[in-house]
Order: sequence, then C-alpha cells, then structure tokens
Amino acid sequence: MGKLLYGPTIEIIFDDRVLAHLQLVIGAKLRRDESFFFSWRDEQSVGDGRSTIWLDSAIPMVFRYNGGRMPKINREWLELLTQSSNSAAGLQLTEEVGALGKTSEE
Repeated sequence: MGKLLYGPTIEIIFDDRVLAHLQLVIGAKLRRDESFFFSWRDEQSVGDGRSTIWLDSAIPMVFRYNGGRMPKINREWLELLTQSSNSAAGLQLTEEVGALGKTSEE
C-alpha cells in the first residue's frame, strides 16, 4: 500500500496500482496549472464515507510507493480517470475497468 501525502497534514493510503494511475492523471492536470477536486471512497476503518480534496500545484504532494516496481498501466482505466478529472465534479476514483482490471460488464 502506498500513500498520497498532500500538504503538511493529509496522508491517504492507496494500493500502489491505484496510486500509479492517480499520479499520471494528477500530474498531467497540475502540469497544465489546472486545479481540481479529487474524490474517493473511504475505507471502512475510517468511516466508509467519501472524501474530497482540492488539488492545486502550490500545495506540496508526494506519491510514496510501498513496492519498488511501477505497476503496469491500464490505458482504459487511465482514460476514464482522466475524463472524470476534466468534469465539474473533478477526479472521481473508480474501480479499475478494462484489460488489466474488471470488465465493464461485471
């Protein structure tokens, strides 16, 4: 399990595979100086709700991976995440779909 460290106090735990996809989407947006919301479903251990943060390039961010290898990137899932990041609601973390994850029919 990896961590997304945002600002001085926010630490969010994600699977390394999820974190790798988030890094690509978030990095592309912030590289273009686009600020946006990022939402995800919380783990049951912290209340099983939803959390949302405002991402901005002025706030320090670190992607800390547990494993030493970069996970394979699922282009279909990456595209879905990118599309959501461009919506008014911002980036919505969804379950993986496509060739390396679940199919959309499951």
